[in-house]
Amino acid sequence: MIGMDDRDRKILEILLKDSRTSYSDIAKLLGISDTAVRKRIKNLEDMGIIRGYTISVDPHQIGYKCIAIVGIDTEADKFYKIAQKLKEMEFVKCLDITVGENMIVAEIWAEDGEALAHILSEKIGKMEGIRRIKSSVVLQKLKG
Repeated sequence: MIGMDDRDRKILEILLKDSRTSYSDIAKLLGISDTAVRKRIKNLEDMGIIRGYTISVDPHQIGYKCIAIVGIDTEADKFYKIAQKLKEMEFVKCLDITVGENMIVAEIWAEDGEALAHILSEKIGKMEGIRRIKSSVVLQKLKG
């Protein structure tokens, strides 16, 4: 990537492990000043490499007992419209456009199996242009 060097890559590696790592801790690890770290991170943000900061939560701990990875195929002319609608749905926590077995892959959080069935049949399944929905319920998340 143009505009990135090994120190920038190391900063990204550190932040990917823990986005709460302080500038001073990063500076100590890299042997540079806090100000240099701040400038480098600002530059990475300005270039769009760092798009934001977030947290990772355990959905089961906040009331979502049914997590599903859902493959969705659409009619070709409805593809982007459906992807945009899915992107706006609160229960869709992650959404990817893919090449392979499915056109769209979504991670859906539901309170229970009944709620998931309702989402799949009534919310997604009734969208105009949906050809096929294929879901897998996550038993245990090991990474990510």
